[in-house]
Amino acid sequence: MDNVERKKQGQAERLLRCRPQFIGCLIMMYYTNWIMAMTTVVATIVGLILMVVIMGRSQKYFTARQESLGDLNGYIEEMYNGHDIIRISNAEDEVLKKFSSLNQRVKDANFHSQFLGGLMQPLMTFIGNVGYVAVCIVGAALIINGNISFGAITAFLIYTRLFEQPLRQISQSMVQVQSCAAAAERVFDFLEEEEMEDETAKTKQIEKVSGTVEFSHVKFAYPSAPEKEIIHDFSAKVKPGQKVAIVGPTGAGKTTMVNLLMRFFETTGGKILIDGVPTTELTRRNVHDQFGMVLQDTWLFEGTVRENLVYNTQGVTDEQMIRACKACGIHHFISSLPHGYDTVLSDNTAISAGQKQLMTIARAMIQNSPMLILDEATSRSTPVPRSSRSRPWIS
Repeated sequence: MDNVERKKQGQAERLLRCRPQFIGCLIMMYYTNWIMAMTTVVATIVGLILMVVIMGRSQKYFTARQESLGDLNGYIEEMYNGHDIIRISNAEDEVLKKFSSLNQRVKDANFHSQFLGGLMQPLMTFIGNVGYVAVCIVGAALIINGNISFGAITAFLIYTRLFEQPLRQISQSMVQVQSCAAAAERVFDFLEEEEMEDETAKTKQIEKVSGTVEFSHVKFAYPSAPEKEIIHDFSAKVKPGQKVAIVGPTGAGKTTMVNLLMRFFETTGGKILIDGVPTTELTRRNVHDQFGMVLQDTWLFEGTVRENLVYNTQGVTDEQMIRACKACGIHHFISSLPHGYDTVLSDNTAISAGQKQLMTIARAMIQNSPMLILDEATSRSTPVPRSSRSRPWIS
């Protein structure tokens, strides 16, 4: 990538150096003979018009190339992660068929974009040569009429070559410019997403929470479909020390309610209160400090077991960490690892999904927040540790 960046920077510097040359040659051509200067300029304008037309037709292929390449890479990653299911289902032929289709789209977009983009430099060379011939013809006619000397024609031809040189360099850079423009569209789509609310003006904080959580006439619709309300006037109250289980079929909105409580999404109506304080009046950081949370999907990063368990929690002693792991029934497994709690977890580490889930529960216990949320964390028959049963939790 460094070589590519240096190459692009070098091209930009060459174009900047050619700008005085371009202007100087134009002035000298008009000074020498305005008729031949107009001939050169008209030929150049025709070339530029053709280049703009080609760019307009080829840009959609550069955009399609970026989109199809993204689709292909996403499909490869998805199939790689689920290769066991693919083999069990004997779906290799179907996967290869879909891959071939996506790969063909990439090939077609690449062919069209490179073909049309590659036309620009030869086209500018051809137009330059046509202009060169036109200057020779016009110059010969002027010499015959005695309006210009042969030496002036020779000088003018040199000016013509120097005048066209920057335009040829621009045409060489157009393919890279179009590729960058197509890639930038996806970047700017991301940057144009609505930013999170600025919370610097919020001063309310809950220092010592008692554990009262209340949903008061909550309504919610996803931002992508504001007309489709999925939670209608929901109210509930969880008292300190109380254990509440939210039960319902898949897609009923259990995880959505947890996301609203944690302010991953904002309600479209009603309020959510912690100890009587609306969560919208608190900063997200302060809301998150009140909860330990175990999600449906386990998340462990590449690092030691200790780093995964203590993740972003300060002042945790080894005794506290081991006590939490024993309560979760994971201490024996960790002790059997080659380096115990200092074993580095990676893709090559033999660890089951259930053991990963127990580690995330131990992580939440070590965090020791006032309230605990288990978002279907026990769906794999994972036992809830006894030491966590004294705290309020929502599942």
